[in-house]
Amino acid sequence: MQRLKYVLSEVMVGLWRNVTMTIAMIITMAVSLAMLGASGLMYMQVDSMKDFYYKNIEVAIFLDAEVTDAQRSELKTQLEGDPLVREVIYESKQQAYEKFKTMYADAPDLVNAVKEGQLPESFRVRLNNPEQFKQIFDKYENTEGIETIVDQRRLLDKIFNILGSVQNMALAAATVMAIAALLLVGNTIQVAAYSKRREVAVMKLVGASNWFIQAPFVLEAVVAGLIGSIIAFAGLAAFKGFLLDGSLRDLTDLLTRLSWGDVLLMFPLMAGVGGLVSAITAWVTLRFYLRV
Repeated sequence: MQRLKYVLSEVMVGLWRNVTMTIAMIITMAVSLAMLGASGLMYMQVDSMKDFYYKNIEVAIFLDAEVTDAQRSELKTQLEGDPLVREVIYESKQQAYEKFKTMYADAPDLVNAVKEGQLPESFRVRLNNPEQFKQIFDKYENTEGIETIVDQRRLLDKIFNILGSVQNMALAAATVMAIAALLLVGNTIQVAAYSKRREVAVMKLVGASNWFIQAPFVLEAVVAGLIGSIIAFAGLAAFKGFLLDGSLRDLTDLLTRLSWGDVLLMFPLMAGVGGLVSAITAWVTLRFYLRV
């Protein structure tokens, strides 16, 4: 018990003795962990969006302006009997125009520029497997009455490729900040060890074990890492509460909602990474610096 009290008291003294560097270490750790948590949430969000949108994706088969009733009826029968197709929805010119007016209600000039009857009628086809668009395209591209076939998946792939690039950039930035945090942790521990070099030498002379000498320094780094993870989590929670659920609510509804469960899931990850990485960095630094 006395040894534990000594170690804990030394941790508090060490954190306060180098308070400026401790604060810098905590802030750097908090920023890097926040970016790590944000990139983790982004990965989860993009995966959730893919599952949601790919499940409801449609192949739009636009009909020719001169399509006959017989051609339209025959095509509908073919699509409904196709084993690749899960659902077929017919959209008339009137329905297409009404949807267009609803989608672009905030752009009246654009709506006024399009007259009723100018938008083509179409079949909205949902596939059992969205990956099989090529088979559908090859099968129906030369069918009479069809003007063009559009795969929404291709459009979504471009969007997800952009989001994937953002993911990688966030992860790269988090990695750079993590390296900076590790260097700062190592430097802080080295300074702390140097300031207590005489005390450490005396402890070695009286036979103190390696773990007893190292423990206060390692725990200093762990405490700083855990405090940084708490600050990082508070930042993520604030971002979720005030932005995603506030001013950016319409955007998150358009994409997919980010749940509080996903945010809470990031805290043990950030705390574990912050504490473990700080401990390992401090231990390695001490092994090289103190030779214990």
